[in-house]
Amino acid sequence: MTTRQDTDATGALQGLEDGRSSVRLRSALAVGSAPDPGFVGKLIERCAVEPDFFVRDMLTWALTRHPVAVTLPGLLREVRSERAQARSQALHTLSKIGDRRAWPAITRALLSDADDEVARSAWRAAVVLVPEGEEPELAAVLATQLGRGGRDTQLSLSRALVALGEVVVPALRAATTAADRRVRTHALATQRLLRDPDAGFEGAIEEAKRAVALGGSGREGQ
Repeated sequence: MTTRQDTDATGALQGLEDGRSSVRLRSALAVGSAPDPGFVGKLIERCAVEPDFFVRDMLTWALTRHPVAVTLPGLLREVRSERAQARSQALHTLSKIGDRRAWPAITRALLSDADDEVARSAWRAAVVLVPEGEEPELAAVLATQLGRGGRDTQLSLSRALVALGEVVVPALRAATTAADRRVRTHALATQRLLRDPDAGFEGAIEEAKRAVALGGSGREGQ
């Protein structure tokens, strides 16, 4: 016998495919408000193709409402997907779930993924999931990405490094002497943010640019 709840659930899942983002958003909210293990596969599948940021965020929320034992296997498969959005959204969702059993999936390849959105999601997830004692190694890997991309990407990396705390100091210090000017600038700006988390990124970058132009290494205050 089909119950009204079953009908509502079916309708919500079908709504995830609607051409209107407002309908998809409401459907994701409905699915998350009445969690069912049978929804998880569809939610993960939709994350990989959903074009609207707010709907994607609601899909992630809906996934966090389900038991980790149900969501984790599918998300771990997605981080190996050939589709960049699938990798990015799976990593984003893993960072929201925060279960450290996902840590082995945060590979160096993901942390240096050619797609900026995937890399940014990997950095955020890594900071949340890194086991105690492995922070210095993670900091060293993240430091290899200094100087990469535009301001949003660089800000994401700086935030990830700052979130790791003092363990990043050696990696940043080494990066301030790199041959690449962009790497030196980004490292100096991140040092500034580490010393003063309330400092704005734009100001830190501009200050770092001046220091690099003057031949500074950023060692002052270290």
